[in-house]
Amino acid sequence: MIFNKKQRLKATILQLRSNDSYEYNLERLIDFIRANQNSKVIVVPEVYLTKYDYDNINNMASFGKKALKALKKIIDNQILVITIILKDKKSNSFTNRAVVIHNHKIVHKQDKYKLFKLGKEHKYLKAGKKNKIIPFEVDGIRFGILICFELRFKELWKALEGVDIIVIPARWGIMRKEHLEILSKALAIINQCFVLVANSKDEDMASSSAIISPSGESIFDDNSEVIVGNIDFKEIKKMRRYIVMD
Repeated sequence: MIFNKKQRLKATILQLRSNDSYEYNLERLIDFIRANQNSKVIVVPEVYLTKYDYDNINNMASFGKKALKALKKIIDNQILVITIILKDKKSNSFTNRAVVIHNHKIVHKQDKYKLFKLGKEHKYLKAGKKNKIIPFEVDGIRFGILICFELRFKELWKALEGVDIIVIPARWGIMRKEHLEILSKALAIINQCFVLVANSKDEDMASSSAIISPSGESIFDDNSEVIVGNIDFKEIKKMRRYIVMD
């Protein structure tokens, strides 16, 4: 069933701390999903289930595969966006993959293209392809995804022009907190769309998760684990008609 854009879409952003136990993190995530059944879209912070536990990279990838099976079972008409470390058997390499689950299926996937060298991601993970960062549609809603560090690259903003919602799963450090807030708000204003930021709440992370409108207005709460808001598609049409970006 195609979502009626005349209605408001309810979105839930999870701003969670990751435990050292992968299983515990998955159980918590499932609890949050069940508690937010009335939200159409749920976004999870980058690699929430495992963090970047490079010393146990094979375990991360094995658990990621297991977690996907569990999540596909419980996601019905909701749209879940999550990033997971997975292993490519053909290349024997690891990737940080954004996965969109809807109606018990993976309806979109893309591997992180811009790896964060300060975090040594390039030493452990294989970069995705730039041409995979494209708009995609779920239930008549046009989405785009940028994974954390990818938010800094303006050519990737352009690749997602025209979408309704850009989702940013992030594990963004507290030292660059202001950068995350400024860039995500600027992206919403320039692309005249809603931006959903789900960032980690770990002690060294920035939080700053938010639901940002095309006019730059934000719903955020650094103290909360759950941020809920409505996406009004009329705001997108209004802004694009008011300020024509030709």
